[in-house]
Amino acid sequence: MQLDPQTGWCSGINRCPSPNFNSRPLGEISLLVIHNISLPPGQFGTGKVQEFFCNRLDSLEHPYFSEIAGLQVSAHFLIERNGTLVQFVSCLDRAWHAGVSCFAGREGCNDFSLGIELEGTDDQPYSDLQYAALVALVRELQLHYPQLRRERICGHSDIAPGRKTDPGPAFDWERLFAALQA
Repeated sequence: MQLDPQTGWCSGINRCPSPNFNSRPLGEISLLVIHNISLPPGQFGTGKVQEFFCNRLDSLEHPYFSEIAGLQVSAHFLIERNGTLVQFVSCLDRAWHAGVSCFAGREGCNDFSLGIELEGTDDQPYSDLQYAALVALVRELQLHYPQLRRERICGHSDIAPGRKTDPGPAFDWERLFAALQA
């Protein structure tokens, strides 16, 4: 995998362009937000996250889908349970992943962050393949965006406390940070 700094897209990974993005107001990339998602909740490998981020999810297919119908969200990246990486939005653009959020007193985290979704839930361990893919992706992003230091890598729950809980207690932060230092 290699990030093209001119386009903000990574080569060597799957690309699934989402319409749910817009321009970054300042072009700044200084925060990395880790999330989790599974559609339907708790089910993996369905391909429904890709459909959701591309506004193609059939709201009649599952009761939960009708609850999220009409939402327009995306992330820059998804890491599936088997370690497959998917990119939805160029790193140069603002993906719609954080919602109402605040980091270090600064609101509107989508303006200056990258969002990585892990296929998972708050309470189920993430796979070894996901951690390996996450470490490789974060290292590549840090090469191009040096502000993405350890203290600027956080969970959705950190920037939207009380509203969001992901990536949840099942996510091993120490494992991630130890691997990034290795």
